[in-house]
Amino acid sequence: MKIVFATSNPGKLREAAEILGEGFELVTPADLGITEEIPESGNTLRANSMQKADYIYKKTGMNCFADDSGLEVDILGGAPGVETARYAGPDKNPDANIEKLMSEIARREKEAAMARTNGLSTPKANRAARFRTSVTLIMNGRRHFFDGVMEGTIALKRAGKGGFGYDPVFIPNGYDKTNAELGESVKNAISHRGKALRAMAEYLKKK
Repeated sequence: MKIVFATSNPGKLREAAEILGEGFELVTPADLGITEEIPESGNTLRANSMQKADYIYKKTGMNCFADDSGLEVDILGGAPGVETARYAGPDKNPDANIEKLMSEIARREKEAAMARTNGLSTPKANRAARFRTSVTLIMNGRRHFFDGVMEGTIALKRAGKGGFGYDPVFIPNGYDKTNAELGESVKNAISHRGKALRAMAEYLKKK
Protein backbone atom coordinates (compact mmCIF):
# COMPACT_ATOMS: atom_id res chain seq x y z
CA MET A 1 0.00 0.00 0.00
CA LYS A 2 1.39 3.39 -1.02
CA ILE A 3 0.80 6.08 1.58
CA VAL A 4 2.24 9.53 2.26
CA PHE A 5 3.85 10.13 5.65
CA ALA A 6 3.72 13.86 6.37
CA THR A 7 7.21 14.24 7.82
CA SER A 8 10.62 15.59 6.91
CA ASN A 9 12.26 13.86 9.88
CA PRO A 10 14.47 10.98 8.65
CA GLY A 11 14.41 9.38 12.09
CA LYS A 12 10.61 9.25 12.12
CA LEU A 13 10.53 7.94 8.56
CA ARG A 14 12.98 5.14 9.34
CA GLU A 15 11.10 4.27 12.51
CA ALA A 16 7.70 4.19 10.77
CA ALA A 17 9.01 2.02 7.93
CA GLU A 18 10.35 -0.54 10.41
CA ILE A 19 7.18 -0.54 12.50
CA LEU A 20 4.77 -0.85 9.56
CA GLY A 21 6.91 -3.43 7.80
CA GLU A 22 6.30 -5.03 4.42
CA GLY A 23 3.18 -4.14 2.52
CA PHE A 24 3.54 -0.40 3.02
CA GLU A 25 5.41 1.96 0.69
CA LEU A 26 6.02 5.21 2.52
CA VAL A 27 6.30 8.38 0.46
CA THR A 28 7.34 11.72 1.91
CA PRO A 29 6.10 15.17 0.93
CA ALA A 30 9.58 15.92 -0.45
CA ASP A 31 9.24 12.90 -2.76
CA LEU A 32 6.16 14.62 -4.20
CA GLY A 33 7.84 18.02 -4.57
CA ILE A 34 6.32 19.49 -1.42
CA THR A 35 9.24 21.20 0.28
CA GLU A 36 7.55 24.00 2.25
CA GLU A 37 7.12 23.71 5.99
CA ILE A 38 3.82 22.01 6.82
CA PRO A 39 1.62 24.09 9.17
CA GLU A 40 1.65 22.94 12.80
CA SER A 41 -0.11 25.56 14.90
CA GLY A 42 -2.56 23.49 16.97
CA ASN A 43 -2.68 23.56 20.75
CA THR A 44 -2.92 19.75 21.11
CA LEU A 45 -1.04 16.83 19.61
CA ARG A 46 -4.16 15.64 17.78
CA ALA A 47 -4.83 19.10 16.35
CA ASN A 48 -1.30 19.25 14.99
CA SER A 49 -1.34 15.78 13.47
CA MET A 50 -4.74 16.49 11.89
CA GLN A 51 -3.55 19.82 10.51
CA LYS A 52 -0.52 18.19 8.88
CA ALA A 53 -2.50 15.29 7.41
CA ASP A 54 -5.20 17.63 6.07
CA TYR A 55 -2.54 19.80 4.43
CA ILE A 56 -0.97 16.87 2.58
CA TYR A 57 -4.32 15.41 1.55
CA LYS A 58 -5.50 18.73 0.13
CA LYS A 59 -2.20 19.08 -1.76
CA THR A 60 -2.06 15.57 -3.19
CA GLY A 61 -5.42 13.84 -2.84
CA MET A 62 -3.45 10.78 -1.72
CA ASN A 63 -4.05 8.62 1.32
CA CYS A 64 -1.71 9.93 4.02
CA PHE A 65 -0.95 10.08 7.71
CA ALA A 66 0.79 12.45 10.08
CA ASP A 67 1.85 12.25 13.69
CA ASP A 68 2.61 14.68 16.43
CA SER A 69 4.43 13.56 19.53
CA GLY A 70 5.09 15.26 22.83
CA LEU A 71 7.10 14.69 25.98
CA GLU A 72 5.35 15.39 29.29
CA VAL A 73 7.48 15.72 32.42
CA ASP A 74 5.65 15.73 35.77
CA ILE A 75 8.08 18.02 37.58
CA LEU A 76 7.61 20.56 34.77
CA GLY A 77 3.82 20.45 35.01
CA GLY A 78 3.51 18.47 31.77
CA ALA A 79 5.93 20.58 29.74
CA PRO A 80 7.24 20.63 27.09
CA GLY A 81 4.08 18.95 25.76
CA VAL A 82 2.94 20.31 22.43
CA GLU A 83 6.09 22.47 22.31
CA THR A 84 8.38 19.42 22.51
CA ALA A 85 10.02 19.86 19.11
CA ARG A 86 10.62 23.58 19.64
CA TYR A 87 11.12 23.71 23.40
CA ALA A 88 14.31 25.78 23.15
CA GLY A 89 12.91 27.97 20.38
CA PRO A 90 11.77 27.61 16.76
CA ASP A 91 15.29 27.51 15.36
CA LYS A 92 16.90 25.33 18.01
CA ASN A 93 18.23 21.83 17.41
CA PRO A 94 17.52 18.68 19.47
CA ASP A 95 20.63 19.19 21.59
CA ALA A 96 19.39 22.62 22.63
CA ASN A 97 16.00 21.15 23.52
CA ILE A 98 17.64 18.54 25.75
CA GLU A 99 19.85 21.16 27.38
CA LYS A 100 16.83 23.29 28.25
CA LEU A 101 14.90 20.27 29.53
CA MET A 102 17.71 19.16 31.85
CA SER A 103 18.26 22.73 33.05
CA GLU A 104 14.57 23.25 33.85
CA ILE A 105 14.34 19.93 35.71
CA ALA A 106 17.46 20.73 37.75
CA ARG A 107 16.01 24.13 38.64
CA ARG A 108 12.70 22.63 39.79
CA GLU A 109 14.51 19.95 41.81
CA LYS A 110 16.60 22.61 43.55
CA GLU A 111 13.50 24.66 44.34
CA ALA A 112 11.76 21.61 45.80
CA ALA A 113 14.80 20.72 47.92
CA MET A 114 15.08 24.28 49.27
CA ALA A 115 11.38 24.32 50.13
CA ARG A 116 11.75 21.13 52.16
CA THR A 117 14.82 22.57 53.89
CA ASN A 118 12.70 25.55 54.91
CA GLY A 119 10.14 23.26 56.50
CA LEU A 120 7.53 23.37 53.74
CA SER A 121 5.64 20.14 53.05
CA THR A 122 6.66 19.99 49.42
CA PRO A 123 6.76 16.47 47.96
CA LYS A 124 10.11 15.30 46.70
CA ALA A 125 10.49 16.09 43.03
CA ASN A 126 10.55 13.14 40.68
CA ARG A 127 11.45 12.72 37.03
CA ALA A 128 8.42 10.73 35.91
CA ALA A 129 7.61 11.45 32.28
CA ARG A 130 5.82 10.07 29.26
CA PHE A 131 5.83 10.36 25.50
CA ARG A 132 2.50 10.67 23.72
CA THR A 133 1.80 10.28 20.03
CA SER A 134 -1.32 11.18 18.09
CA VAL A 135 -1.59 9.87 14.52
CA THR A 136 -4.13 11.12 12.00
CA LEU A 137 -4.75 8.85 9.01
CA ILE A 138 -6.75 10.08 6.02
CA MET A 139 -8.09 7.25 3.87
CA ASN A 140 -10.36 8.09 0.96
CA GLY A 141 -11.03 11.49 2.46
CA ARG A 142 -12.00 10.26 5.93
CA ARG A 143 -9.97 10.87 9.11
CA HIS A 144 -9.05 8.15 11.57
CA PHE A 145 -7.10 8.64 14.83
CA PHE A 146 -4.63 6.41 16.67
CA ASP A 147 -2.83 7.20 19.92
CA GLY A 148 0.07 5.75 21.90
CA VAL A 149 1.77 6.42 25.24
CA MET A 150 5.15 5.34 26.66
CA GLU A 151 5.74 5.91 30.38
CA GLY A 152 9.20 6.43 31.83
CA THR A 153 11.58 8.78 33.61
CA ILE A 154 14.12 11.41 32.64
CA ALA A 155 17.70 10.24 33.12
CA LEU A 156 20.26 12.18 35.17
CA LYS A 157 22.47 12.52 32.10
CA ARG A 158 22.52 11.67 28.42
CA ALA A 159 23.38 8.16 27.31
CA GLY A 160 23.39 6.37 23.97
CA LYS A 161 23.91 7.29 20.34
CA GLY A 162 20.77 5.85 18.75
CA GLY A 163 17.31 7.26 18.19
CA PHE A 164 16.59 10.95 17.85
CA GLY A 165 15.08 13.87 19.75
CA TYR A 166 14.95 13.27 23.51
CA ASP A 167 15.84 9.56 23.27
CA PRO A 168 19.25 10.00 25.01
CA VAL A 169 17.56 11.17 28.24
CA PHE A 170 14.35 9.09 28.35
CA ILE A 171 14.34 5.78 30.23
CA PRO A 172 11.17 3.74 29.57
CA ASN A 173 9.57 1.96 32.49
CA GLY A 174 10.89 -1.57 32.95
CA TYR A 175 14.32 -0.74 31.49
CA ASP A 176 17.56 0.63 32.88
CA LYS A 177 18.72 2.17 29.60
CA THR A 178 17.64 5.19 27.62
CA ASN A 179 15.78 4.88 24.33
CA ALA A 180 19.03 5.84 22.61
CA GLU A 181 20.75 2.79 24.15
CA LEU A 182 18.03 0.22 23.57
CA GLY A 183 18.34 -0.07 19.80
CA GLU A 184 15.60 0.59 17.26
CA SER A 185 13.93 -2.82 17.37
CA VAL A 186 13.47 -2.74 21.16
CA LYS A 187 12.45 0.90 21.20
CA ASN A 188 9.92 0.47 18.38
CA ALA A 189 8.34 -2.49 20.19
CA ILE A 190 7.50 -0.36 23.25
CA SER A 191 7.36 3.21 21.98
CA HIS A 192 4.42 5.58 21.87
CA ARG A 193 4.74 5.95 18.10
CA GLY A 194 5.10 2.21 17.68
CA LYS A 195 1.84 1.59 19.53
CA ALA A 196 -0.05 4.17 17.47
CA LEU A 197 1.38 3.02 14.13
CA ARG A 198 0.77 -0.67 14.84
CA ALA A 199 -2.85 0.18 15.64
CA MET A 200 -3.05 2.07 12.34
CA ALA A 201 -1.45 -0.84 10.45
CA GLU A 202 -3.96 -3.29 11.92
CA TYR A 203 -6.78 -1.05 10.80
CA LEU A 204 -5.37 -0.78 7.28
CA LYS A 205 -4.83 -4.53 6.95
CA LYS A 206 -8.56 -5.03 7.54
CA LYS A 207 -9.50 -2.68 4.73
